[in-house]
Amino acid sequence: MADSSPLTELPQDSVDDVLELNKEFEKIIEAVENISVQLTWMGYDMVALRTSPELGTSMLRLKEAYHQCRAIICGDQEPEMDI
Repeated sequence: MADSSPLTELPQDSVDDVLELNKEFEKIIEAVENISVQLTWMGYDMVALRTSPELGTSMLRLKEAYHQCRAIICGDQEPEMDI
C-alpha cells in the first residue's frame, strides 16, 4: 500500500500559509468595515442635507470662517480656499 499520512496533519508550510491567509482576511475585513462606516456617514450626511438644505449653507460659512481665523492666527498671507 501507499504511504498515506492522516488528513488532520498538515505540513508546516501549509500551516504557515493558513496563518498568513488569516492575517490577510483580517486586514480585508477591517478595510471593509472602515468603508462601511464611511458609507454610513455619507448616507447620514445626505439625509441631513436633504432634510435641512440650509445646513449646507451654514457649513460653507463655517468653513470660510475657519479659513479666515486660521489665516489670522497662523499668519497665512493667502488663506486656502478649497471648495
